[in-house]
Amino acid sequence: MYIFLSILIVIASLLLIGAVLIQKSKGGGLASNYASGNQIMGYRKTTDFIEKATWGLAIFICVCSIAASFTVPHTINKSSIEQTQAPVNTNTEAPAAKKEAAPAQTAPAATPAAPKAN
Repeated sequence: MYIFLSILIVIASLLLIGAVLIQKSKGGGLASNYASGNQIMGYRKTTDFIEKATWGLAIFICVCSIAASFTVPHTINKSSIEQTQAPVNTNTEAPAAKKEAAPAQTAPAATPAAPKAN
């Protein structure tokens, strides 16, 4: 559902960009190409349609964004739960008993020192 809403938001955003680029400030834009006002999609109707489409797309994007925020997939991994919880020591042995005898380290073989020259 989240991916579907995301795709709808992207498509609506692209359409909104197109609708805004078609318009000009003060009602020019696509409607300025019409010479007479009595055509089917005349000056007044084109401006109204583009303005309504712009507002409709903006509201659609807002509603879809809010709906998408409720459908964001929340993955719960065992590792993420383990990282957020404090580590629990389930071992009941005493710490001294846990220590293993460290292997004895052998000293490097002694090399005779070179005689000093006087």
